[in-house]
Amino acid sequence: MLRYLAIAVGALLVSWVVLIVLARRLPAGLAKDLAAFLPNCVTLVRRLRRDPRVPRRAKVAVVLAGLWVASPIDLIPEFLPVIGPLDDVVVVALALRYAGRRVPRAVLVDAWPGDPNLLDRLLGAPAG
Repeated sequence: MLRYLAIAVGALLVSWVVLIVLARRLPAGLAKDLAAFLPNCVTLVRRLRRDPRVPRRAKVAVVLAGLWVASPIDLIPEFLPVIGPLDDVVVVALALRYAGRRVPRAVLVDAWPGDPNLLDRLLGAPAG
């Protein structure tokens, strides 16, 4: 039994490595942006959680979104092609829009590791 578990975990790790390598080789564009979206969101959550300029409610919203992404329980199972990660993306986008109304835009831009244009599309036009 332990042998089968080790094989399953090994296969999962190998598949993750293959997916990461393939995602890094994607040409620039929408597919590459989507492949990097959730990892960028995880980095954003980590950075905002530690930033003293972020209000507590915004921190709670982004941490809950990060927990949602990390949770194995999903509204739409991850193994479904294309739509699998859709619930994660929607929850993260809603949390980012909520935080975007409470956190200065410069703080969000500094914390976002990805393409700033993608963050602008998620948050909408800057206020003011």
